[in-house]
Amino acid sequence: MESNELVLAIDQGTTGTTALLLDPLVNVVAARNVEFPNHFPRPGWVEHDPDEIWRSVGQAVHGALDAAGVKGDSIKAIGITNQRETVLFWDRDSGQPIHRALVWQDRRTTDLCRELKLAGHEDLFRSRTGLVLDPYFSGTKARWLLDHVEGSRQRALRGELCLGTIDSYLTWRLCGEHVTDPSNASRTLLFDLHRMAWDHELCEILRVPPQSLPRVGRSSEIYGLTRGLGFLPDGIPVAGLAGDQQAALFGQACFQPGMAKSTYGTGAFVLLNTGSQAIRSRNGMLSTVAWKLGDQVTYALEGSAFIAGAAVQWLRDQMGFFHSSPQVEALAASVPDSGGLVFVPAMAGLGAPHWKPEARGLLSGITRGTTRAHVCRAVLEGVALQIADILTAMSSDAGRSLRELRVDGGASRNNLLMQFQADVLGVPCVRPTVSETTALGSAFLAGLAVGIWDDPDAVSRAWTEDRSFTPSMEPQEVQAHLEAWSQAVGKA
Repeated sequence: MESNELVLAIDQGTTGTTALLLDPLVNVVAARNVEFPNHFPRPGWVEHDPDEIWRSVGQAVHGALDAAGVKGDSIKAIGITNQRETVLFWDRDSGQPIHRALVWQDRRTTDLCRELKLAGHEDLFRSRTGLVLDPYFSGTKARWLLDHVEGSRQRALRGELCLGTIDSYLTWRLCGEHVTDPSNASRTLLFDLHRMAWDHELCEILRVPPQSLPRVGRSSEIYGLTRGLGFLPDGIPVAGLAGDQQAALFGQACFQPGMAKSTYGTGAFVLLNTGSQAIRSRNGMLSTVAWKLGDQVTYALEGSAFIAGAAVQWLRDQMGFFHSSPQVEALAASVPDSGGLVFVPAMAGLGAPHWKPEARGLLSGITRGTTRAHVCRAVLEGVALQIADILTAMSSDAGRSLRELRVDGGASRNNLLMQFQADVLGVPCVRPTVSETTALGSAFLAGLAVGIWDDPDAVSRAWTEDRSFTPSMEPQEVQAHLEAWSQAVGKA
């Protein structure tokens, strides 16, 4: 391949980094994933070594180029998408991190969040950032690092330290620029969604010096050019940044208000495009920036379910029902229904819209006739019913009905699950041809910045459907499922 029209997407996740090469016709030329370790110094603490992340990036990029049989000068632009709330500080001159990165799963700031709530700050944070005070988000983690790494706050006040989420750190390593985009900034508890700027009052409450924060650019622009890397030549534009779930929304071409996607991974993340309006949820959703193109900001509502694919892993690993996760579909399809069994996947508590961390998983309606097949079917149905809960709440917040749901992630390959999802939602569930929608979104953003694609309409035209699942269940049967689910959630 002679052309230098390839886009490199770097998808930096919680357990590994994927490098994906995309051509202008949206063909995946090559992809390579490299895993790296998570570190657990204490129960509830989760850390990443930034150098291990950086090595995984270099290895993944090198592997993708090798698999494609091309050199680095074939790449016209680089897009980055990332695990969103993971955060670190590094030295502005040397680039040396002051501590391992604190991962989005890390719960060490639970007490600090409780103190902030007791001090009456939650409504201020909610109204300006669209978020709740929870250890999940980056701001309290940044505060913990400044409180616990000796001398760090003084260095930050002197402007010697850079603070950033993983997109900022990788951009710094690639091209020496300290920058982020609004989709990542909006997950920090430090960014005003409405003014689209860092909020100095919130920084003061969390005792994070604003001078350590990155510039907030657009989600698609040339931030800088690669230099001194070894695994890539100098001069390639780094041109797209987006948090992983927002990148998936973009990769699914959900550009119109009311369009929504659900990513079925270990958990499930649902985002609904709300256009130019940041909607404050009355139903337990989060408000977030989806992306910024030019001067136009697009917002979204977000709801997360903690357990999705993990419920199938539980059937496989803990229950021993089958050896390989895809086998769940055949087992579940061997019975016509769940035999009255209802499963609530609350093994890690219930997320949106219930927010009940104390809830626990539940199987309701077991009889002497219950088989492994019934359990498998109930588990798949339970995953779909919690997504229906989220989307019902989102539609109420947005004041509009859902027309279709675009689906991606590993469990979206399960046809039985997708058909049941369509049935209980009453709208089609549409699966794209290219399932790596997160990497695809960051590649699209980078390609738009350098002119590979002219505008988002080109992305919409490039998006292709693999299969659409159309609702076929009778309304009274749907209602019976929803009522049984509601009763079971109450018990959980």
